[in-house]
Amino acid sequence: MKNEEIYENNKQNNLINNSKLGKNNTNENNEYKYKYESEVLNLSPEFKDFEANFKIIVIGNSGVGKTCITNQAVSNIFINNHQATIGMEIFTLFLKIDKKIIKFQIWDTCGEETYRSLVTNFYRSTSLAILVYSIDQRDSFRELDLWIKELRLNNSPDTKLVLVGNKLDLENNRQIQYAEGKKFADDYGFIDFFETSAKTGENIKRMFLKIGNILYDEYIKYSEDANRKYNTFKENKCQLRRKTKGKPKKKFC
Repeated sequence: MKNEEIYENNKQNNLINNSKLGKNNTNENNEYKYKYESEVLNLSPEFKDFEANFKIIVIGNSGVGKTCITNQAVSNIFINNHQATIGMEIFTLFLKIDKKIIKFQIWDTCGEETYRSLVTNFYRSTSLAILVYSIDQRDSFRELDLWIKELRLNNSPDTKLVLVGNKLDLENNRQIQYAEGKKFADDYGFIDFFETSAKTGENIKRMFLKIGNILYDEYIKYSEDANRKYNTFKENKCQLRRKTKGKPKKKFC
């Protein structure tokens, strides 16, 4: 099946799935202004006709809901009593940003300390890292420092970071206040901070659309800079040819 047919066949399914996200999420685009017109697409992982591809890694302690966040973003589902991830699992998410389709390869990693050294092998070439803690688990928030250090040690220190406080549905058991999470994100230079619920889907869609806008904007700027440098190179080369045209070539013995 051609890429165009895959896209058209999934359009209707995407509208149906988005309608199942709940009241809080269907109104997200009205509540939050994005730089570019944006939407989450329900496309097959085999879809090939995309503008850009970004690697995103999701890290944090075991049990904070990393896999549940990813499943909610990709499939609009929540699996209760989900088994802990061993190693890592790769998910695919497509977004339509500014009428262009971009692809996210989301690397969902395990949080068990036993596999911590294995996870560091997955950090390389990451465009953006999502660090997750649970708002009802103080330890998961306290150990964010370790995750940041390992990430920066094994990948570019310029990797963009997004902080997520998950399990908003457990508000009554909250141990980390919103202001505390926001301050941590600001102090460490995170590009954004969200509190989410993988169970209800609250803020999951909004978060990935915001990430898509940020990465796409950087992609556009990089492409423009590359074209500008290339055109400047061509101009300089042409000028050099004009200056040397008609001059006798030097001979070397």
